[in-house]
Amino acid sequence: MSQLDLVAKFELEKEQKAAQQFQLAQQHVTQQRQKLSSLQQYRLDYLRQIQATGKSGVGAKAYHQHLSFVGKLDKACQQQMNLISQATVVADQRKRAWLEQQKRRKAVDMLIDKKALEARQKESRLEQIMSDEFASQKFYRNQLSKSGY
Repeated sequence: MSQLDLVAKFELEKEQKAAQQFQLAQQHVTQQRQKLSSLQQYRLDYLRQIQATGKSGVGAKAYHQHLSFVGKLDKACQQQMNLISQATVVADQRKRAWLEQQKRRKAVDMLIDKKALEARQKESRLEQIMSDEFASQKFYRNQLSKSGY
């Protein structure tokens, strides 16, 4: 295995690792969005419950407690949105890292392909030279045999 092949293998492994890290970051964003959705749904259900309970009458203390809890849910939703923003930034960074690594790997692959093409061309030129030499020798022998030597 040539040095370039080793470099290509190393770059491929780094690309696969970067792709995996990007995928994990995307999954984290999705999980955080699902948590936010659950929180928002819980908040909405809680508000409906308060509204239904309020029709039958609620004391001032209970009403204040309900509002306080809704405030805590709002704060939790805001914190979750912040987590989503942070996770999205990380996912974007990991995506850029993966794409950069992919470029490096492709550059090494192109170099390997170029070297292989050059080797094939060199081999082809050598074969042509040998074929030309063989044809020249054959022609020379035929000329010699025709002239009687």
